[in-house]
Amino acid sequence: MIDSTRTADGTSGDRAGETARREADLYQRLSAYESIMVAYSGGVDSAYLAWAANRARPGQVLAVTADSPSYPRRHREMAEAVARQFQLPHEFVHTSELDRPEYRANASDRCYHCKTELFEHLSRMAAERGFTVVVDGNNADDRGDHRPGRQAAREFGVESPLDAAGLTKADIRALAREAGLPVWDEPASACLSSRIPYQSEVTGAKLATIERAEELMRTLGFRVFRVRHHDAIARLEIARDEMARALEADTSAALVAGLKAIGYKYVSLDLQGYRTGSLNEVLPLKPI
Repeated sequence: MIDSTRTADGTSGDRAGETARREADLYQRLSAYESIMVAYSGGVDSAYLAWAANRARPGQVLAVTADSPSYPRRHREMAEAVARQFQLPHEFVHTSELDRPEYRANASDRCYHCKTELFEHLSRMAAERGFTVVVDGNNADDRGDHRPGRQAAREFGVESPLDAAGLTKADIRALAREAGLPVWDEPASACLSSRIPYQSEVTGAKLATIERAEELMRTLGFRVFRVRHHDAIARLEIARDEMARALEADTSAALVAGLKAIGYKYVSLDLQGYRTGSLNEVLPLKPI
C-alpha cells in the first residue's frame, strides 16, 4: 500500500494521504465481495483493480478481457503479460459488438451497445461460475464525460469500486506504480471505434486501418496520440510535447508515406493536440 507521507514520485503532501485513505476504502469494498469478476482491458485502471482485487480476495478473482476487432491486439497482449507477471487468474472472451446494427450505426450511444455486449457475456459467465459481482475500472474522473457505457453497467449490476472509493486517475497511477505494475504510466486508451466520428459506420475494415495507423505512429516513437479516422483523412492528435517532432522533415515524410500506404489520401495534424474524447466535442455534455 502507498506510504501516506509520500507521493508516487517521492514527495510528501496531503494528496498522498488522501490517496491512501481512498485505497483503504477500496480494499474494504473489495474484501466485502465473496468473489469478483473483473472487466479487464489491460489499461492502468482495470489492471490495478484486478491486482487489488486479487490481494483482497485471493483465489476468488477472475480477470476477463474482451477479444474483438474493437480492441487493439497490443492491449490484449499487454493484458495477458500483466496477468502472467502478477499471477492474476485471466481469461479472454470473444465479443461480437460488430454484429449489432446499433453499434455499427455509431450514434452517440455506441459505447452503450459495446458495453451491453461485453456485460452480457460477463454476467452470464459470472452466473455460470458462481462469481458474486462483476466490476469495471471506471474511476472518479470518469463522471463528467459522455460515457453511455456506464448506463449499460448499471443495467447489468456491474459495480465500479474505484469510482465508489473516490479514486482518481492520478491516485490509480500512483498506486499502480507503488505496486510495480508496468502499465502505471500507460497513456489513456479506448476502443478503436472511438476514433471514428459519430454517424459514420463502424466496420471491421476501418478498425483494422486505424490499428495499423496507430502501430505506425508507435513505431515512429510517438507515445501519446490518436489517429482519428475521417474516411480518406487521418487526423493526428499528438501530445503537445511530441507535436514538433511530427513536423520534422524525416518524421513527417515517414508519417505521410506510411499512412498513405495504409489507405489514407490525406494526413492532417490537429493543432489542438491530443485530448481524450475529442469526438464528443460536438455533443452536448450529459454525464451518465
